[in-house]
Amino acid sequence: MSYPMIDLHTHSVFSDGELIPFELCRRVEVMGYGAIAITDHADASNLEMIISNLKKAAAAWNEVSPNIKLIPGVELTHVPPVLIKSLAKKARELGAKIVVVHGETIVEPVAPGTNRAALEADIDILAHPGLISEKEVILARERGICLEISGRKGHCYTNGHVARLAKKVGAKLVLDSDGHAPGDYLDYELARQIVLGAGLEEEDFKKMLKNSWEMVERVLKNE
Repeated sequence: MSYPMIDLHTHSVFSDGELIPFELCRRVEVMGYGAIAITDHADASNLEMIISNLKKAAAAWNEVSPNIKLIPGVELTHVPPVLIKSLAKKARELGAKIVVVHGETIVEPVAPGTNRAALEADIDILAHPGLISEKEVILARERGICLEISGRKGHCYTNGHVARLAKKVGAKLVLDSDGHAPGDYLDYELARQIVLGAGLEEEDFKKMLKNSWEMVERVLKNE
């Protein structure tokens, strides 16, 4: 079975993205996407605002759009590790369908211990986890949390490391753009090349699309 493109990690004007949700949806719709999650950057100060606004956008868009589904989510970003579990729980209670944590990318001063705390919380995706340890990758596998291969400049520098360990221990991977601007979103061929460039195979790319779609199917089933 083939799967259309999907992106579970994007940003709108509700954090540091450039597009309102409907324009973001329309731009990826014409690229052949079947679903998009908007996961704006959040901490304790703006969690409610982001989720409330994205839920409104998703409800309106999904009522009229036959081609692409909008999933409201959140990316917990630079949150102190000790607070990740409670904020992830609150995000779920507020209605976030996809919960992402901003992992320990090597290009930002993310607090040490963020990856571990995220993998012990109720989340879906650990984004750009940097030089994640093998023990943490095993924990991701055990908890069914997807690790991200990133299309974003800087965050992508450790894609090969993440891919190698995930393949070694059997952890699930997804590919996301971490898109903030119109030119950030990936078409199918570029996405495929990013996966191959990380040292993975064609079949791995197809499996990553499948992993993302299974996540969306769970969301839609529970609505």
